[in-house]
Amino acid sequence: MVIFADTSGIYALLDADDANHARAKTAWVSMLEQSTPLACSNYVLLETIALVQRRLGMAAARRFCQEMVPIFQVHWVDQELHSAAVSTLLTVGARNLSLVDCASFELMRRLEICTAFAFDRHFAQQGFRCLP
Repeated sequence: MVIFADTSGIYALLDADDANHARAKTAWVSMLEQSTPLACSNYVLLETIALVQRRLGMAAARRFCQEMVPIFQVHWVDQELHSAAVSTLLTVGARNLSLVDCASFELMRRLEICTAFAFDRHFAQQGFRCLP
């Protein structure tokens, strides 16, 4: 079973002060111990690196890129996927739903991934199972 990693899960893991850090760390360790395949998109990586750099600093962003990114199966958002995500974003019209989230949902459906390492409620609202 492949698990899709969202920025919300990754960031909670990296920020010891995040309210979800302990739960994220426990889930992460379990996934690694079980050799669970972890996937994400290049959009999630972009969003995560920007967030980590802004909130935790360049050293944390560098560690993320060097130590964690190689763990992920990175799926690149192509024109077709991007267009579908934009269409979803504009159709839903919710201010707090991001283009990255819409691309993640579309990618997960295409890859038949049912579970996300995420604390973002939008994943559950879209019918995905969230860990932890």
